[in-house]
Amino acid sequence: MAVRSKYRNKKTKIGDMTFDSRKEARYYEYLKLLQSQGKIHGLEMQVRFKFPINGVNLRYVDSNREITYVADFVYFNSEGQRVVCDVKGFKTDVYKLKKALMYAVLGVVIEEV
Repeated sequence: MAVRSKYRNKKTKIGDMTFDSRKEARYYEYLKLLQSQGKIHGLEMQVRFKFPINGVNLRYVDSNREITYVADFVYFNSEGQRVVCDVKGFKTDVYKLKKALMYAVLGVVIEEV
């Protein structure tokens, strides 16, 4: 039986890897093709970013856990620029906040698919 999330995503397996949605799995296959053609390099998945402000990582007040953003994919394009990519079907308020933090704190623009 397939397990669906509250956003109607269906977990999808490719080999021994499981993706949160079919869309994310298809995009992974596309990026792997680009990498095999030499158009991108250094493809990584589920890359975690922290938000340091004045040398201290942001933390949730009630649990003292660090606030992080996990990118679906990070790679370098043909010009050598790092691309941080997120496959989105629905943009939650938490995602919008973390996207803003990525830009404000780290200067990173998230490419959305």
